[in-house]
Amino acid sequence: MTATPLGAPPKPAGAFSAWEIGLALRYLRAKRKEGGVATIAIISFVGIMLAVAVLISVMSIMSGFRNELLGRMLSFNGHVYIQGEVLGAFDRDAVIDRLRAVPGVQSVSPLTESQALIRAGGQTTGAFVRGLRPEDLGTMSYVSSSMSAEARASFGRGAYGGDNILIGQALADQLGLRVGDPIQVYSPTGADSAFGNLGGLEKTYIVGGTYTSGAADYDRAFIFMPLEQAQLFFGKEGVWDLIEIKVDDPDRVADYLEPIATAAGPGAFVQDWRDRLAAFWGALRVERVAMSIILGLVVAIAAMNIISGIVMLVKNKGRDIAILRTIGASPSSILRIFFMAGATIGVAGTLAGLTLGLLFCLNIGAIQHFLEAITGVQLFNADVYMLDAIPAEVDPVDVFWVAVWSLVMSCVASLPPSWSASRIDPVEALRYE
Repeated sequence: MTATPLGAPPKPAGAFSAWEIGLALRYLRAKRKEGGVATIAIISFVGIMLAVAVLISVMSIMSGFRNELLGRMLSFNGHVYIQGEVLGAFDRDAVIDRLRAVPGVQSVSPLTESQALIRAGGQTTGAFVRGLRPEDLGTMSYVSSSMSAEARASFGRGAYGGDNILIGQALADQLGLRVGDPIQVYSPTGADSAFGNLGGLEKTYIVGGTYTSGAADYDRAFIFMPLEQAQLFFGKEGVWDLIEIKVDDPDRVADYLEPIATAAGPGAFVQDWRDRLAAFWGALRVERVAMSIILGLVVAIAAMNIISGIVMLVKNKGRDIAILRTIGASPSSILRIFFMAGATIGVAGTLAGLTLGLLFCLNIGAIQHFLEAITGVQLFNADVYMLDAIPAEVDPVDVFWVAVWSLVMSCVASLPPSWSASRIDPVEALRYE
């Protein structure tokens, strides 16, 4: 015989009253002979918990990847670029002053960028040579912070003057170079002379320092040279290739474009980082949406296990349902009792999953180091992933929507068997008792 219900509901009992909640919780405490229900409830709970934890972890890691990679790239490349006739204008220094006065603009840097061949230690490779003013080196926070104080101070002003250049640590390791070593740079264009452009100019420079941007591809590809020296070496004397601007909030870069274009004046072509990094930015967004949908479906599938548990619970409690109906319980009360039983599993699984996922994200660095210490393998190679550690940034908005999705799926899964329970005819249920 199954356990008797808690008692007849009071006549004025309303929706989700105390007796309904108490009966739903009592039904979840299955006895030994109802072990099948308890087992399925536990499986449902664990499934929802793991699905929610995985979804939060993946979303947080992808947010961390997005912010870390984008932060490094934008620190290296800038947020807004200006090209066009304004770069050759006689008042271009005044243009720089007007751009600095735009609200939200952090820095304005004139640059040159040229391709070159470099040779050292018997090896030859290609590189981009970026010419910039020594005072603008600090605008690249990741680069400048990774350099020694001596390298920052000597750039363009040291014992070697303009012959003092900066290279990425990855490129230095590849070519076997150290600070103070010579490096040959070959320009395919060359500088102008009294006899015209002779083309093909090669010069020996000194490695004045190395930097680490956190992106190995950039460290291998870019060399920094003082602006005036780069203009002279590549035949661009007095020429700027572009003006690079950094703003306070790169995510809201569209708000800055109109005032920047106005300050730059007619003839200026304004482009932001979304255009320069369009392929990378688009890939991140597509991957984030795709993973959210896939893992959201995993949460939905895990919640569907609740249906099995409530169906078995309804079959086991058929006699109790009939008795409740005969003493005055309405079909809606029966529906709410079993709905709350299923939803309770979903709520408990969601809360446990949130806790597990947040703990994993907040301690992901320690977990990575622990696994690396046990396995002896570097789990996150900077040469492959452009980062040296797994980033994770918990977004409260993502956590909120994951919790809402899990709870909605749990409620949806609880409705069909609960509705079926409310449709049981008490006469038919008691006929064979």
